[in-house]
Amino acid sequence: MIKNFALRKFIVYNRLPIAIVLIALGFLLGFKATWWIAWIPFLIAILMVVAHFMIGPMTLLQGYMDAGDMDGAQLVLAKVKNPKWLYKPLRSSYYMLRGQLSATGDDLDKAEADFKQSIASGMTEKGAEGTAYLQLGSISAKKGNMKEAADQFRQALKLGLPDKDSEAMALLQLCNISMNRRDFRGAKMYFSRAKGCKASNPQVIEQLKEMGKYMARIPG
Repeated sequence: MIKNFALRKFIVYNRLPIAIVLIALGFLLGFKATWWIAWIPFLIAILMVVAHFMIGPMTLLQGYMDAGDMDGAQLVLAKVKNPKWLYKPLRSSYYMLRGQLSATGDDLDKAEADFKQSIASGMTEKGAEGTAYLQLGSISAKKGNMKEAADQFRQALKLGLPDKDSEAMALLQLCNISMNRRDFRGAKMYFSRAKGCKASNPQVIEQLKEMGKYMARIPG
């Protein structure tokens, strides 16, 4: 498994030199043997060049993510020299992952810009756009912009999220914002919806328990 990944990494990072070698091989075959065979290395070389610019090293990301190697994932993202050349869905994934890594490092401005770029690039994966708005809402809340955060959490729910845990998180955030505004009716409504998600994530379950203690103190 490790050897296969190492081989893939070598090919991905050396697509252009390999393409040059294949073109040279194609000409050698054409002049020394027959042009009917030469087209094969030429075709592979063209595919290598296209992949270099439109896919980049993005195919390696999953291996690092599965291994929990965030430093390795960051190195892969850093090797993308021009994200605008990436194939559209990959471009969106690139900005989404870079935004998540920036948010983990508390670089909120960079994370916010990346999530917005991810949305602008167009998302095809189900729940991806909703997840981006959920992340943007969390960033706005950390920055203290609660009105914008509430709008983004509502947009995340409207677009749809990939799982019930994410949905519960968005609803809990809206519940908390409503509590701070002393909109107790709205807070109760969001809390009830959050409980109805039947979250399975231990952190979300703990947040529901803590919020439940506050909700029990609200009159009416």
